[in-house]
Amino acid sequence: MKKILTVAALSAILLSGCSFMHFGKGIIKVNDIIITKSEFDRAIDKELDNSMFKAFGGASNFVKSDDNLMYLIFKEKVSSELIVKALLESEIEKRGIKVTDDDIKNEMKSIIDKVGSKEELNKLLKSRGVTNDEFNADLKMQIKMKKLVDSIEKINISDAETLKYYNENPAQFKHEEQVRASHILVASDTLSIIRDIKKKNKNIEVDELNKKVEAIQAERKNKAETLLKEVLANPDSFEKIASKESDDKASGERGGELGYFPRKTMVKEFSDVAFSMKPNTIYDKLVVTPYGYHIIKVTDRIEPGTTPYAKAKGDIKFYMETQAQMKVLKNLTDGLMKTANIEYIDSSFDPANINKKAMQTSKENSKTKQDGDK
Repeated sequence: MKKILTVAALSAILLSGCSFMHFGKGIIKVNDIIITKSEFDRAIDKELDNSMFKAFGGASNFVKSDDNLMYLIFKEKVSSELIVKALLESEIEKRGIKVTDDDIKNEMKSIIDKVGSKEELNKLLKSRGVTNDEFNADLKMQIKMKKLVDSIEKINISDAETLKYYNENPAQFKHEEQVRASHILVASDTLSIIRDIKKKNKNIEVDELNKKVEAIQAERKNKAETLLKEVLANPDSFEKIASKESDDKASGERGGELGYFPRKTMVKEFSDVAFSMKPNTIYDKLVVTPYGYHIIKVTDRIEPGTTPYAKAKGDIKFYMETQAQMKVLKNLTDGLMKTANIEYIDSSFDPANINKKAMQTSKENSKTKQDGDK
């Protein structure tokens, strides 16, 4: 079954906590609520750690600068989500919506029933790098959002509706082959290296720049080769070395664990190797991707197949309820946005300025690449 539960709006609103305390530097004012830079930093780190960049270090290995085009894309997305959260948080307070201890216990029980046990939930949170405090904050916000929706419209998805969805969307319940893998990353992103060098010496000549880039890349390749030899000599040391040496800090904290993923989730160079390996083996060569050098270990694989309706029913119902909730929230948000007073205290967070900077950064990156190719 494809990940029908992975809904961008859901992660942005229903399952993300947001604390609008007036600490730190304000960047956006939404009516009477101040969104601070520290809140934005936490939100964008969370977004990066849950994105495709998770496998390559997530927030800890991502260049968070307006000179990075991808950062600007995330910046605009996260800023917009924080504005929406501020509007909804204000509406929740206005409607007097509260969360009780019983609400939390019931929601926790529902989640544990879905994943199987409390132990499985803890494993899932650990694999995703989510702390108990973060989970509890997200859980409380999720309950608030559900209560907000219930105050507007009661949503009830019937068994007939879930069966109809299953029958009409057969492709969604076919799962691809997946592997469970871990990796150790030695980062060697050419553009990041060039950017770091130019920060220290803006007027560096092209020849000298190329020499420095080659020297740094050679140093990192040598480090990766040394780590590979250590791992092959002692396979049991993989997790320990990953936690200490991997530039992917997010997976490094879990011994390099990336979890299960289909082929298309990772970049081609990585997937081609991972899907060619047998379980419980370590690839005996370095795998090179645009992110650097990887040492890959595969621990399991799942063959392709179709999820039966009985097993998919709960997920379908949750998905359909979520979609209905999102429709209610979107209609509410659209109305709130029309009357909202939004002030960009820090003009760099204004969407117009972000788009302008993105165009400029794109041109500069193209020029940097051309200079590096000379």
